[in-house]
Amino acid sequence: MKEKWIEKEGQTIELPSLTAVIEKESNWYVSTCPELGVASQGRTKKEAYAMLSEAVQLWLGAASAKEIRRRIRRGAALKPLELAQA
Repeated sequence: MKEKWIEKEGQTIELPSLTAVIEKESNWYVSTCPELGVASQGRTKKEAYAMLSEAVQLWLGAASAKEIRRRIRRGAALKPLELAQA
């Protein structure tokens, strides 16, 4: 897996694997990146994904290094849910 990082304010920030969560809400699909707290939407799953990708890139470009690190440290992570009885 290729390491992902960005240069910001003279600092190198290593990015975790980012996730896109896409859910249907009425006639729209809402997409979120839980690791960074960024959201977007689209009329199709594909559009919602593309819009989220753009929103994350724009957010990373506008946010300070301090804010990026704060959100990464928040610790949002996805893990498979195992049920005791199912």
